[in-house]
Amino acid sequence: MAIHFVLLLFFVLNGAYGSRIVGGRDAAPHSRPYMASLQFRGRHNCGGVLVREDFVLTAAHCQIPRPYTVVVGADSLSANESTKQEFTAVRSIPHPSYDGHENDIMLLKLNRRARLTTAVRLISLKRGPVRRTSRCITTGWGDIGDNNTLPSKLQEVNVTILQQRACRRRWGLVPITRTMICGTGARVFQGFCSGDSGGPLVCDGETAGVVSFSGQRCGDPRTPDVYTRISSFREWIATVLNNN
Repeated sequence: MAIHFVLLLFFVLNGAYGSRIVGGRDAAPHSRPYMASLQFRGRHNCGGVLVREDFVLTAAHCQIPRPYTVVVGADSLSANESTKQEFTAVRSIPHPSYDGHENDIMLLKLNRRARLTTAVRLISLKRGPVRRTSRCITTGWGDIGDNNTLPSKLQEVNVTILQQRACRRRWGLVPITRTMICGTGARVFQGFCSGDSGGPLVCDGETAGVVSFSGQRCGDPRTPDVYTRISSFREWIATVLNNN
């Protein structure tokens, strides 16, 4: 398990550990209008959500040395859709306490404000706790087969929330803190995994988490999917937005 933990930190630090949706389904076109694709040199790298017309929320481990191209209003990333809007991320603001594992959250400042349409919408941040009875999904354009197979359309999958105690027991030596949320799919090998990093956990219509890390096999319930808990960082998010 100690070796597993070292491997986990290696992949998280390099922005490549677990986050593609496997065992999911096509989302209805433009039914998730808050979704953003973070692209580098024309390739999708991470997901995110539009929380203000000029700000996208994503994971800190998605940070790269060069600016992202940010695309919103998309269903298929390869199709020429008139709903798409494209921006440049002019500033990356990771949480100051991000350590390669905890506090895995980041805001991206766009070069201009998005135009809100039926295909481009903001999503609100969840204030209260996420309960086991909450109706949750995660969405993204990441690998759908754990074999570098990319989807033609945005994918989504239902998420069942786990109690912290159960998640800690399954992860063993990997620290699962109160600033994290754990979830699994309804069946084995169903969940997120690379390419979905930074995307949202949406519960009851609000964004409750940010895709952070999972196990060596995507969607494996023995190592549940882990999200950064939004409610733990609302004050930091508000401060960044107010200062910009």
